[in-house]
Amino acid sequence: MQAAVTPPTIHWTEQGAERSARWHSEAGMPPPKKVIVADDTTNADTAYRLACEGTALLWRGDFHNARQLLQALARRADHKHGKGKKKAREAKVPATPAEAFHLHRQAQSQRARTLAMLLIPFEPGYTIELRRAPDVRLACNEAYGRGEDAFVISLRELQGVIGAHEWRKTGVEIAALDGRIHPHYGVFSPVRGEYVQLVAEAPLPRGARELAFDIGAGTGVLSAVLAKRGVARVVATDMDRRALSCARDNIARLDLDGQVELVEANMFPPGRAPLVVCNPPWVPARPGSSIESAIYDPDSRMLKAFLAGLKEHLTEGGEGWLILSDLAEHLGLRPRAQLLEWIEQAGLKVIDRSDVRPVHPRASDATDPLHAARSAELTSLWRLGAA
Repeated sequence: MQAAVTPPTIHWTEQGAERSARWHSEAGMPPPKKVIVADDTTNADTAYRLACEGTALLWRGDFHNARQLLQALARRADHKHGKGKKKAREAKVPATPAEAFHLHRQAQSQRARTLAMLLIPFEPGYTIELRRAPDVRLACNEAYGRGEDAFVISLRELQGVIGAHEWRKTGVEIAALDGRIHPHYGVFSPVRGEYVQLVAEAPLPRGARELAFDIGAGTGVLSAVLAKRGVARVVATDMDRRALSCARDNIARLDLDGQVELVEANMFPPGRAPLVVCNPPWVPARPGSSIESAIYDPDSRMLKAFLAGLKEHLTEGGEGWLILSDLAEHLGLRPRAQLLEWIEQAGLKVIDRSDVRPVHPRASDATDPLHAARSAELTSLWRLGAA
């Protein structure tokens, strides 16, 4: 029998008494070792200095003032990072795109750690006993499930929970569906519609109107597109319970329950299909949070697993559709030759490839540290078959 995991705990002193509460961090950050109580009298410069030193501030003042303080901390972090970039350019220009990428992620990680030092205490039932605190019970229930005990999280994470709740209510318009997809907390939103359009326009292989597999369903957007295209049965898999719940909700909203079956599985479902679709993470690097797992995948594990197992899950004459950005190639993290080698080693061949340029704002943002790579990025749908 597996022993119960003891949740991490945060400790602090308040009004001369030792206090503690459960610590929660979706990013997996450990509980801060030093915590002091802060309120409306705490100024931004002091708060920023303490946060940079690793001292967390447990907020006991007005909630709106906490939000303003977090904005002030972000401005200081961005200003410091900006000056740091200038000094770094003067001292040493990154030798390669890969080095620039790692320096950028290192700076992002440091910024996230600093901003995560402003903490909000929750009472049981997701109530916040601070002045002018919003009612976040529904948003937290959606993100975390039932809340029956007190705990502490960073205000920055709470803002993410609130933002995800709004995304879930509003949804993302998907032209190929003539409808909306509603992402849940922790599930990557299909805001980059160009890859969805590739799946909507690629010619279906023979037999695909009867059956298709969608590997790594996420929000369920690609399963929905295939079903809307007339595929009678789509079997969609995912290992993430949040993703499966999100996909189930979206499929029901679109009235496609009769065509899409959701299965909790690592990669492929049993059997073979004339069409197997996969949109794996695009960049071989370690994710910093659960939602980043849709973008970053250490050592390209999901990509390699999809290619290695694809042939044995295709019917004769079937196709595997691999949706993949080449950003990793422009960053020097995975050469095109490596991808082609993995395809060949898996006993596959390239039937065709369709490319599209991303239209997201970062692709044209010249101030982005990774602008050179982003401006050259292409997203491709690789049509693969048995060699």
